[in-house]
Amino acid sequence: MVVFDHGEVISRATAALPTMAAMLGVDAAAFAAACSAERTAYDRGWSDLAYWQAVRARLDRQVDAALAERLTRTDVLAGWTDPGSLRLLEELHRQGVALALRSTAPSAFGRAVEREDWTRLFRHLVFSGDLELAKPGPAVHRALLEVLGAAPGDCLFFDDRPENVDGARRVGLAAELWPGPEAALELLRSRAVLT
Repeated sequence: MVVFDHGEVISRATAALPTMAAMLGVDAAAFAAACSAERTAYDRGWSDLAYWQAVRARLDRQVDAALAERLTRTDVLAGWTDPGSLRLLEELHRQGVALALRSTAPSAFGRAVEREDWTRLFRHLVFSGDLELAKPGPAVHRALLEVLGAAPGDCLFFDDRPENVDGARRVGLAAELWPGPEAALELLRSRAVLT
């Protein structure tokens, strides 16, 4: 089974940070720093409202439930799939390779991703917010294997962050730093995952 991270692997970086910063009337750099500071807890299961109120507290702004909903909607819809990665996923699916998505992302993001057409290519979609665990710790990789019903040696995991690749390797998964879709295609051919 080939397991993919989502952010910076299947999708490109969000371009919505300036839009969301404007919703709060703050500088984009300050907004990005506040979001980053609170993101781990959000990725581990915080509610949308709790996350945006924590961001708000760092920025000395007000966030009610309606604004939190608007911020969440903008956040989860802003990312977009990389065309090269999508072609790779379609080729893997066409050749019958089992695919799984393992994303460090809040539950709200998971529900939005599940509605995307490309998710039909995957047998499993696993989001850290649902597990209340996040990479790079070993618990999240063990939970992934449990969901997949797979042994570590049965999986090849791609991620864009070295610490996540190292964490997966410590649990016994074959793991590679994401080299981009073209190089990944060659790597998969060299491992006889693809013909």
